[in-house]
Amino acid sequence: MGDSNYTKIFTGSLVITQHIIQELEENGINAIVKDETESARLAGFGGGIVPGFQEIFVNNDELDEAMAIVKKIKAEMAED
Repeated sequence: MGDSNYTKIFTGSLVITQHIIQELEENGINAIVKDETESARLAGFGGGIVPGFQEIFVNNDELDEAMAIVKKIKAEMAED
């Protein structure tokens, strides 16, 4: 996203990305999801390097809170 007010906070599978997005929304944080594989498919270029992986970006104003949520979810996943 180049020189913007957004920072990437996570890259991972669709399932985990959706879980993080849900938690972010429940905390009033609006995130942007970037899916290069889907974008390439829709443009007719085939899949990406790692199919099914997505990136989550949040506004820098919400970065600290968003990172805490991602850290919590990763810790929960490590326990399982």
